[in-house]
Amino acid sequence: MAREKIKIRKIDNVSARQVTFSKRRRGLFKKAEELSVLCDAEVALIIFSSTGKLFDYSSSSMKDILGRYTMHSNNLEKSEEPSLELQADEGEDIQGLNIEELLKLEKMLEAGLSRVLKSKSDRIMTEITTLQTKGAQLMEENNKLRQKMEMICKGKRLMTMESDNMILEEGQSSESITNVYSCSSGPPQEDDSSDTSLKLGLPFS
Repeated sequence: MAREKIKIRKIDNVSARQVTFSKRRRGLFKKAEELSVLCDAEVALIIFSSTGKLFDYSSSSMKDILGRYTMHSNNLEKSEEPSLELQADEGEDIQGLNIEELLKLEKMLEAGLSRVLKSKSDRIMTEITTLQTKGAQLMEENNKLRQKMEMICKGKRLMTMESDNMILEEGQSSESITNVYSCSSGPPQEDDSSDTSLKLGLPFS
């Protein structure tokens, strides 16, 4: 006996609708997985239930697949007007364009020029900021080096002054010691030649 074909329409009963949703969702995810494995295809599947709950499946990264989809959609939108873009790139064969197409082409060129100028301005500002930052860093390094040199010079001056003081102190100490020795040895001996007659006991004349 042939199986009765189910008429596709919204299920009014909430419980039956929820059961059917769960069964068919699992079956849909299974089919998506099989398609991905058998055909080496990238598959992304997004489902929102009637209550707003999210269910999804992706054969790889959902983010990557959606990114490819967005890029492909943008390319499709651009490919709708290939003639104008080609003519804008080449700048030739525009004699057959009407006023509306020429105005549109002009707007495209102005928009492109505006993007170029903005990109150029942004890069110049970025380079200026980078140079200013490097200049500030160099100034800071120069100040640090100057401070180090000043500290080194101050240290050398202090060492020179201390050395001079030590030399002076050593000179004074030697002089004092010399004076002490000269004082302890007593007064210098006088010449005894005048007392020779007394020592020999010669008669006075």
